[in-house]
Amino acid sequence: MTRRFERYVAIGDSTTEGLDDPDGHGGYRGWANRLAERIARLQGSLLYANLAVRGRTTRRIRDEQLAAAVAMKPDLATVVSGTNDLLRPRFRAEDVAAMIEEMQRALIDGGATVITFTLPDLRAVMPFARLAGVRTEAFNDALRDVCARTGALLLDLAKHEVGSDPRLWSDDRLHANSVGHARIAEGLAWILGLPETDMAWADPLPPRGPRTFAMKARAELAWGRKFLMPWMWRHLRGKSSGDGREPKRPQLTPM
Repeated sequence: MTRRFERYVAIGDSTTEGLDDPDGHGGYRGWANRLAERIARLQGSLLYANLAVRGRTTRRIRDEQLAAAVAMKPDLATVVSGTNDLLRPRFRAEDVAAMIEEMQRALIDGGATVITFTLPDLRAVMPFARLAGVRTEAFNDALRDVCARTGALLLDLAKHEVGSDPRLWSDDRLHANSVGHARIAEGLAWILGLPETDMAWADPLPPRGPRTFAMKARAELAWGRKFLMPWMWRHLRGKSSGDGREPKRPQLTPM
């Protein structure tokens, strides 16, 4: 390794929390844990905190997590958000990117190497999500500009076709599954220049067999009943999946 990291702090929403990558003990592992585990193995030790909470918008991440993260004086930090903003009725990519830039600068000014990644285009995963796809493109462009200004390391996941492969996404189509989280963790390790990393994380999966129109229609109906309708009902009532939840690793502890 070119640099030793002593304190890694992750802030963000459900993807940083680790949904949907079960840890086998009733919780979630996720790409942040996987990255921390890899660094700890390489170095022999690492202090790690994960302040992410599912359902959080970028504004809430900034307001609720940033100060605590900066106070921990990390030398490595991940700042990943934006998905929950994309799904809100009102969205301006520039506003969300400005808050991400504020978080990146605060952590970099404190001495941290900061990493983030662009959001994959999920129109292949959720065919109805045309508006979200357009918003994602605008957000990713703004995020690239932010990282160029701040010096944060950027894994441009959106530029690789594998990021939009449905087989990397869980049944709810919003969260990566275990395969997806593993790919993201490998990509972040590569961006950091960790030993024994390469671009294999971006390799496409083997071709899938053909799917008939009937198969696709059944899948869309099942997803709508199980995930879309409950999500819409929750948000119509002003509720969030993160209501009442606390971070899974609120303090720096040995990995």
